[in-house]
Amino acid sequence: MGNFRIPPPKNEPILNYAPGSPERAGIEKALAELKAAPIEIPMYIGGKEVRTGTKLEIRSPHNHKLLLAHYYQGGEQEVKAAVGACMEAAKTWSVLPWEHRAAIFLKAADLMAGPYRYIMNAACMLAHSKNIFQAE
Repeated sequence: MGNFRIPPPKNEPILNYAPGSPERAGIEKALAELKAAPIEIPMYIGGKEVRTGTKLEIRSPHNHKLLLAHYYQGGEQEVKAAVGACMEAAKTWSVLPWEHRAAIFLKAADLMAGPYRYIMNAACMLAHSKNIFQAE
């Protein structure tokens, strides 16, 4: 078994999103995708999708006509189930070696900085009224 090393912390470079640049094309494509059709956001409790009878809208704060998503509102039953699922998950997570836990977060960071960068930034721009540099 080898030694696990956490890479030294570093900030992601901020892209300039200049007109005609690949990153500008990427963010424009992601924005168009999110504007084209609202997504559905179920709750996830204990690894399972949960939908309730209360379905609500998420609209862009700077453009109330733009419907971004529908989500399901949970009640007391869902809260209790979620807390129970978290308590069960904590048992497994707490005995997982720190190297494995760190690897999960490092992988998530790689995904957010890589293949999901444009869609994450576009979602932040539309759902929170941020410009591209604030979303970055």
